[in-house]
Amino acid sequence: MKLLFLACLSPKTGNCTTAERIRAHIESAGHTCVLRDAGDFQSAAAVAQFVSQAPACDAALAIHLFKAGRLLLDVPVPFGVVFGGTDINEDVKVEHKLVVMKQVLLKARFAVAFTAEMKHVADTLLQSPSSKIYVQPQGIKTKATEKFSWSDFLMSSGVSGSHVEQHRVFLLVCGLRRVKDPLYLAKVFTEWHREDPLNVLVIIGPEIDSALTEEVEAVAQRRAGVFLAQGRSQQELHAAVRRCFAVVNSSISEGMSAAILEAMHLEVPVVARDIPGNAAVVQHEVTGLLYSTPQEFVCQSQRLLSDGGLRASLVRKAKLYVEQQHSMKRERETYHSLVQTLQVKGNI
Repeated sequence: MKLLFLACLSPKTGNCTTAERIRAHIESAGHTCVLRDAGDFQSAAAVAQFVSQAPACDAALAIHLFKAGRLLLDVPVPFGVVFGGTDINEDVKVEHKLVVMKQVLLKARFAVAFTAEMKHVADTLLQSPSSKIYVQPQGIKTKATEKFSWSDFLMSSGVSGSHVEQHRVFLLVCGLRRVKDPLYLAKVFTEWHREDPLNVLVIIGPEIDSALTEEVEAVAQRRAGVFLAQGRSQQELHAAVRRCFAVVNSSISEGMSAAILEAMHLEVPVVARDIPGNAAVVQHEVTGLLYSTPQEFVCQSQRLLSDGGLRASLVRKAKLYVEQQHSMKRERETYHSLVQTLQVKGNI
């Protein structure tokens, strides 16, 4: 079967990584999966025309009900959708987007939610049959390159000093867009850095919103203790995560943060903003630490500094959680099964 797969494919983002992983699952079952950026198409009619071109596609799949799913409304083939996070957390608040997403879900053969909480929101707000939505957490696998210099990484990010490797780096991994709120902790981190210059915040991720990127660059230049690193390949990023003191999340909303799960798998503690998407994967004081304000972030981080037993417990339980609940094998089997439903003629 030939399948068109639409997603937002900004390089080095979670969406791109997720799409590549799902494509690999689909192709491992012997199908042909054509992965395309949703931004390449101007309308649903353009996608319908693409699908019909010889050799025609037999089915379609999309990540994000509005950004990509709406482009499948006119396709003459069955399709499935994967919730992206911002569609369920943010776009449902916009009436015209909500109407479109309801139409997409009505026509889709199936939908995949990363968490039970996302499924519940979809059931409630999108009024879809619950049986159509499957819960499948993201599968996680990490691989850090061995050809990585921590000191070079820090100095290229602007962190300096004669003993640069002694810094305690809190690594904020995110694509630079508003929903990730990368500057949420900047002010309080500068204050904390002045108390203890070894504590630094390094923001790393690809540029998505150019205006926000300029803001982050300006803040990093004028605020002590706050630095901006250029986006890296996934293997280089995993190497940086493995060397940092903790991984930070400050997002306004999340579907399921791959950066958090990858940090857990790499046995690095996570300090995450207490929002539903994060609380679904981070159990406070069990697999990570949650905070609700910048001041509380500092308090929780100080606990990691002073309590070695807590730190050891968090990373041990987090690694076990990821291995048990975010299995690549289970994710692959789920997508194999769901894609088979797209081969069945008629409505399901």
